[in-house]
Amino acid sequence: MNNSTYTAQEFKKLVASPAKFRLFMLAKLPMAYMADLRVTALSDTYASVTIPYKYLNKNPFNSIYFACLSMAAELSTGVLCMMHTYKSDPTVSMLVVHMDADFTKKATGKITFMCEDGQRIQQAAAQTKLTGEGVTVVATSIGLDEKGEQVAEFRFTWSLKAKSKLLS
Repeated sequence: MNNSTYTAQEFKKLVASPAKFRLFMLAKLPMAYMADLRVTALSDTYASVTIPYKYLNKNPFNSIYFACLSMAAELSTGVLCMMHTYKSDPTVSMLVVHMDADFTKKATGKITFMCEDGQRIQQAAAQTKLTGEGVTVVATSIGLDEKGEQVAEFRFTWSLKAKSKLLS
């Protein structure tokens, strides 16, 4: 097992631990914690995140506020970026540089966002580690309601860049 496979497995274990990941969200993503986001699946190529309809993330139209949907969609792509850059050498920074979305249906109940772009994200992370140059990758997240009907589609452009090591 190579080092990147080991670190990806290590990251998956952290995410699979509800207590550890909830503490991570409380410390680093407090709004995601408050919105009750959950990573429900994570593999090398796929991630899914749920967001429930509840008081803290509703809008006046009795649906989930679009910014909360965006947060869940972003986490479904971001958790793949985090996994493929976790404890990497060199360290890789990641940042959303663009986002666009289409909303197709009122979001009520529990919404599940799914991203299947893990392989493309992994290739972008490998490329920046190899070249030291910044790389962008577009990751798509589809949001489905409990009936399996699409409520939204988000496209996030992530910038990944290996941090250069300073020579002493």
